[in-house]
Amino acid sequence: MSFSSPLPRRTFLKTMGAAGLALPFFARNAHAAAPSKVLRHASFGAAGMAWADIQAITSNPFVKLVAVADVDLTKVANVKAAFPDVRVYQDWRQLLDKEAGNIDSVNVSTPDHMHAPIGYSAMQLGKHLYGQKPLAHDIYETRMLTNLAREKKLITQMGIQIHSQKIYRQAVAIVQSGAIGKVKEVHTWSGKKWGDVGAPPARSDSVPADFDWNLWLGTAADRPHVGDGYYHPGNWRKRLDFGTGTFGDMGCHIFDPVYEALALTAPISLRSEGPAPDQWNWAINANIRYIFPGTRFTADKTVAVTWYDGDARPPAEIRALIVSAKPSMSTTVDDTGQPRKKQRQGEPDQGSIIIGTEGVLLVPHIATPRLFPEAKFADYKIPDVVGTHHWSDWAEAIVGGPGKPSAHFGYSGPLTEAVLLGSVAVRFPQTTLQWNAAKLQFDNEKAANRYVRRTYRKGWEVKGL
Repeated sequence: MSFSSPLPRRTFLKTMGAAGLALPFFARNAHAAAPSKVLRHASFGAAGMAWADIQAITSNPFVKLVAVADVDLTKVANVKAAFPDVRVYQDWRQLLDKEAGNIDSVNVSTPDHMHAPIGYSAMQLGKHLYGQKPLAHDIYETRMLTNLAREKKLITQMGIQIHSQKIYRQAVAIVQSGAIGKVKEVHTWSGKKWGDVGAPPARSDSVPADFDWNLWLGTAADRPHVGDGYYHPGNWRKRLDFGTGTFGDMGCHIFDPVYEALALTAPISLRSEGPAPDQWNWAINANIRYIFPGTRFTADKTVAVTWYDGDARPPAEIRALIVSAKPSMSTTVDDTGQPRKKQRQGEPDQGSIIIGTEGVLLVPHIATPRLFPEAKFADYKIPDVVGTHHWSDWAEAIVGGPGKPSAHFGYSGPLTEAVLLGSVAVRFPQTTLQWNAAKLQFDNEKAANRYVRRTYRKGWEVKGL
């Protein structure tokens, strides 16, 4: 079967699913695995979003799940039940060491602080990478992942799956068609509250059987284990050393259609007007104003994009622009892209308001975009764009199929860098930080540069990071 004329997606998937027939896998560089008839895949993480990623990736009939690693072996039951032959590891380093010749691709769906160490190590071995958002915990790590993907010509995708859904693509098409004119400013927010106040509990809890606390800490500094969910399995997002707060969790999703629609690049400055984190935790109620260079889709030479989270919201005069006389019913999807029932739409708990010279676009997370004022756009037909399967776009591209990952690291890397700049700005409230993307540094606030790149725990260093 020739790769010179790729089959249409439906034909491709049907063909790949036929008994005994699969497209051959061709190595993309000198370090990749030997050719095989299937895409041999490994997952770092077994539960939560990792389990969703595993199911979505292996829904392609040409993908075989070979191995999985999770520091908490109580979380692998679903994987073992669905894939009886899968090899299970607790230490991700052992998986890469023992399975390097048996796998072609990986997904990294772990807490944020381990995205880069695991992903970069896999990419150094020539493995194609599906990396959960945010791409990394820090700006420097993100740049290094982006550079390595380009150098090794690897197929990559970041887990911002709504990027491939029809509703976000419609938002991009509306802006780029000029329906709301040139964009003057953007306000974007999430009602999530991934933050906390105060020191960790002053105790050292026993570590449960089948859970390796040292492996879970990974590159982060050593500390006593605290149970009751303080860190694991979910509240790590609140902690400075492990998560990236609400903006890291949701910013990569909600910034995405804005970033793509306006063809944004690196911001030139940003300023936090919200609270600062304490020594241990991210704060909530963020208010971070980014200034980006203008593009062909903006009204001026620069454009402001302001982020809010927790209880913080855009000013009343901005929210007044999206007041609806007749709240509509809209089809929504969940964070994995699955459809929900239609629901009545008012002001969403998460989304963006894009203000143009000729109108305003509300981009809910996650529902059909809406234009205002309603009377002006009563007859406007939203572009009928086509959504795709985010995970299959990536998997198919590796084996030469019709899929094409649109959130590859060449796009999602710069997007993540922009989002993660917020994790630095919040540490310097009421201070305008001038960002030099080429040098990966702040030119006017040298103290901020210590947060661009963190130091890994001794013994956990990764060459290149």
